[in-house]
Amino acid sequence: MTPVEFIPPLAAGLLIARWLAETALGFLNQREVQEHADEVPTPFRETVTPETYRNSVAYTLAKVRFGRWEDGWSTVVTLVALFCGLLPLSLEWTQEILGESAWANAAWLFGVGVLLTLPGLPFDWWGQFRLEQRFGFNTTTQRLWWLDRLKGLFLAALLGYPLLVLVVKLFGWMGDRWWLWAWGVMMGFQLVMMVLAPVLILPLFNKLTPLADGSLRERLLALGERTGFSAKTILVMDGSKRSRHSNAFFTGFGRFRKIVLFDTLISQLSEPELEAVLAHEVGHYKRGHIPKMLLWSAASSLAGFAAIGWLARSPWFTEGFGFAPDGGVAPTLLLFALLSGSVTFWLSPLANFWSRKHEFEADAYAADAVGTSAPLIGALRKLTEKNLSNLTPHPLFSAWHYSHPTLLERETAMKLAA
Repeated sequence: MTPVEFIPPLAAGLLIARWLAETALGFLNQREVQEHADEVPTPFRETVTPETYRNSVAYTLAKVRFGRWEDGWSTVVTLVALFCGLLPLSLEWTQEILGESAWANAAWLFGVGVLLTLPGLPFDWWGQFRLEQRFGFNTTTQRLWWLDRLKGLFLAALLGYPLLVLVVKLFGWMGDRWWLWAWGVMMGFQLVMMVLAPVLILPLFNKLTPLADGSLRERLLALGERTGFSAKTILVMDGSKRSRHSNAFFTGFGRFRKIVLFDTLISQLSEPELEAVLAHEVGHYKRGHIPKMLLWSAASSLAGFAAIGWLARSPWFTEGFGFAPDGGVAPTLLLFALLSGSVTFWLSPLANFWSRKHEFEADAYAADAVGTSAPLIGALRKLTEKNLSNLTPHPLFSAWHYSHPTLLERETAMKLAA
């Protein structure tokens, strides 16, 4: 079997293997949840009511079933896109109409990317307006939901399309090392967006207002002074206009740093608990997690571009899917985007293990910063209850899908440290 003949079954095998693994993990998690569904697990009986626990079990099982259908449909769409023959035909049509310039090839990439998102829209809609609505989380409107997607498409065209043009042009400008230049451009773009996105993009979707003067603001500013971490401003985001789920995060870096609190988070937690949550986020900075994650992102991105560079010099890769051997770099970029997730999926436990290690370290920092672990434990319990989080995930499902430790794991670690 020649490499051209070998590529299609290999690609199909990767996609199907990932789908089978995801399905198996979902069934394991479903069985684990059902085995503990009759009563609240012992460690949580003092803090979780039977009614809340029943809702949590029902929410988890509904998401597992929904995810199974969604993942199956996504796999079918990808397989059809790869093997129906329309991708090479659409490239030929595009080049006949627009020519073979970088602008034309980037337009094909962008257009195919948009079209491939359309089959998933019904699942996105159902997840928001049926599943999330059923459990009381959805607060968005049909109009706002569609506006969000139109804004996302506009931003992709405004920022993503020119970036694609530049990457395709680098293929013709820089010879065999073009991928190294492309990687540098992408990393530079990401760093610039870390500064500009909170100022230019986030306000397009959410209203951000400074945290009002009062005891909470004074408490959070005092925490910043005490820990040597000062942000330019503390903002409140109107997350409640889309969902009752809550969150807090930092945006930007250096003097452009901003603290953002969801309004839902402020309404759900007490001031000491909010201080502990913020101390946890400060812990990520103080323990050097942000530069470590940036370095990991840069290294993994470099590996990805190196793989694209090698595949672009290997005509058998694109020929295996029906593309002409002289079709340029655009087919390689698209095929890599469609298939790379089926490879990196198997590395998810390693990435999540590293992420959970960082969460434990940030928890420990927060407990030290506020003098006790009690406020953070209280905050985590409330957030688990409000978000109907799964209290009994299967260990393998957790390894593949949980970037944060479970509530029991975090409580145990903090109590042991204390």
